[in-house]
Amino acid sequence: MQHALALARKGAGLASPNPMVGCVIVREGQIVGEGFHQYEWRDHAEVVALKSAGEKARGGTLYVNLEPCNHTGRTGPCTEAIIAAGVKRVVAAMDDPNPVNSGRGLERLRAAGIEVFTGVCDDEARQLNETFACWIRTKKPFVTLKSAMTLDGQLALPGEHKKFAGKSVKHERSNWITSEESRAEVHRMRHASDSLLTGIGTIRVDDPLITDRSGLSRRRPLLRVVLDFGLSLSLSSRIVKTVDNDVLVFTNQALGMQRARILQKLGVEVLPARSLGGRINLQAVLAELGRREILSVMLEAGPTLNGAALAAGIVHKLVLFYAPKIAGENRVPFAIAPKLLLPPLQRQTVRQFGPDIAIEGYLQDVYRNH
Repeated sequence: MQHALALARKGAGLASPNPMVGCVIVREGQIVGEGFHQYEWRDHAEVVALKSAGEKARGGTLYVNLEPCNHTGRTGPCTEAIIAAGVKRVVAAMDDPNPVNSGRGLERLRAAGIEVFTGVCDDEARQLNETFACWIRTKKPFVTLKSAMTLDGQLALPGEHKKFAGKSVKHERSNWITSEESRAEVHRMRHASDSLLTGIGTIRVDDPLITDRSGLSRRRPLLRVVLDFGLSLSLSSRIVKTVDNDVLVFTNQALGMQRARILQKLGVEVLPARSLGGRINLQAVLAELGRREILSVMLEAGPTLNGAALAAGIVHKLVLFYAPKIAGENRVPFAIAPKLLLPPLQRQTVRQFGPDIAIEGYLQDVYRNH
């Protein structure tokens, strides 16, 4: 099963909007077939593995990190392919979170006389496909809020920014707070995400590219999403200059205004956004992204949008990188959200990247109550 999970992870950036699935077929103690799913290949992992095993699959055991499908979509049911191949036993890490298939695939295999076992490495399997589970059940993407900061919770060191998310800001390219190792991990996280969400304040101050620079293959470009209530996105910003059908701006301004027309001519998609309390409605933004089959969103923003996202309850997971540095000034805090009440983080993990530490934890469990 660990090998099946490792195969499934190869689908990062390649399987979405489908789940990441890996499959291993074992007979007489030897691996006789294996495979993982890529959306463009169409075949699900089980079918890839069965094709590689051929007749050797007969009488074997099939290990897969997700319950085989029992319905027809872009492909036929994997259950029928497994039955036809003569597999004797199926070990699945977890049930399919898709309500259309959940439990039905395993029932079909048992009805055909195949031994079925579940729950092997289920925690790892659930985490691997938490974004798919969120989207298939809610039609909204899974949101990971990532920030890099000093030990005293500041997003910038003294002298790096004149102002933040304020009015006119003369841009000064900031020095990195965290290490190269942390930044490499962030690009791996971006690679595994379908979109990156930020606010106009961050664009104005940092002028970031917010691209996936992991160097790994991906099926579709990382969608760069900017919340820009007043549509003040600079035409000379790096995100506009590098647009390649991968930038989406939500705004409260009329799409007929001159700046909107210019941005659209440059290749930036501009969409009207619903308002809530004088700000862009974040739930409506997620609903639109979900409609576009965006399974996962990485939120990389400043204190205003971080605070708004936490207050709106849209954040599922936090990943906070702390550098061994002290800012000593409370100018650019992690989040501005007065009277914010959040539950304690669940399932926390701490990892080290170079001199930095990263704390990861969950605010919501997408598998609960389903």
